[in-house]
Amino acid sequence: MRKAMLVAGLMAGVSSFSVTAASAVEIEYWQYVFDTRVAAMDQLIAAFQDQNPDITVKQVTFPYADYQTRVVAATMARRGPDVLQLFYGWTDQFVNGRVLQPLSADAFPHDEIEAEFFPIVTAMKRNGDYYGLPTAVRSLALFYNKNLFEQAGLDPEAPPTTLEEMVTAAKAIAQTDAGGNLTTVGMTLDMGGQDHHWWREVLVRQFGGEPYTEDYSQVTYTSDAGIEALKFYTDLQLVEKVGVRGFMDEGQAAFRAGRAGMTIDGTFRLGSFRTIEDFEWGVTELPANAEGMRSNYASYFANGIGSGASGEKLEAAQKFLQFISSEEAMAIWLDVVGELPARRSAALTEENLQDPVFGPFLRGLEYAHTTIFVDEAAQRQNTIDMANRILMQGQSPADSIAAAAQAEQAMLDRAR
Repeated sequence: MRKAMLVAGLMAGVSSFSVTAASAVEIEYWQYVFDTRVAAMDQLIAAFQDQNPDITVKQVTFPYADYQTRVVAATMARRGPDVLQLFYGWTDQFVNGRVLQPLSADAFPHDEIEAEFFPIVTAMKRNGDYYGLPTAVRSLALFYNKNLFEQAGLDPEAPPTTLEEMVTAAKAIAQTDAGGNLTTVGMTLDMGGQDHHWWREVLVRQFGGEPYTEDYSQVTYTSDAGIEALKFYTDLQLVEKVGVRGFMDEGQAAFRAGRAGMTIDGTFRLGSFRTIEDFEWGVTELPANAEGMRSNYASYFANGIGSGASGEKLEAAQKFLQFISSEEAMAIWLDVVGELPARRSAALTEENLQDPVFGPFLRGLEYAHTTIFVDEAAQRQNTIDMANRILMQGQSPADSIAAAAQAEQAMLDRAR
């Protein structure tokens, strides 16, 4: 019933943005393969086409690992998408590579964008132009397995609220075989997942530091606070022995299998975790430090218009973008994918704030930071390498963080 009402709302109207109607035209929408995202977009496309019978939208998907390469190659060959999804951290690469065109200020007035969307939308702005709008935004939270909590003698309705409590719970949950190998981890360790955000924008700040200067042009995590934050993270494996890198390949896979007591992940994981049938799980805000200080990381995938769209295709692309950026579309996305609406009025409803699953993520948005990446993949890999030098090669946190900072600063300098 709820979905039927939402789709009906979509067909009733989509936005205050005004775009000239297009007719008898087909456009392509590209995104990477993620089952719930593809399913949500199928619903949105069907509703859009019902309202706009003279516009056909073809959804094209690629594996995540190939997505950026395929988009760039197709654009160079002048066969790129008309509307495409991109991580906000790819904006500089896609703008510099002429994959995107700036959004028309007439079709998408800047004052409306900045009044209605969460402030992190400005990460899509370059030299006074917006290059995309999100349907949804993300924050991080701590997922926990209530069954494993209970088996360990912990209260399944009282998840940890501080870092110390989190480590204590993880130690109670962790199980090993006769050879001392972890068979159930208390806490997942996955720098390739969301842990690199947790370390960068959360732990560094909780230990008293700043990861970058305010404009994200200079690395500052080489401070004592940054080193202590990195030591805390790697000590989860080396000292506390509550987790190990590479356990079941991915943190989310270990959690889904019931082999991890806790994992840090984003709202986008909700659609997948809701299919779990073997145990009950809960969500809570990221643990605070001993003084009660919290931090979080907020991000989003945006939708932009391809540089090759023009004429009727451009008009249709603008109309489709306004549609998938509407409050009604965001409600569909929340229901199917689990990501939070990008418009404040759609997200900060009393129902959502009181929801035991959505509430922790929404509260996290209030104190979240959004990293301005110049090369998200390379900067993420640099953080993975930083942790691996300690976990696999025995390098000290101070030496490893110094090497990471030097490499990342070079990336930032090259981009500017």
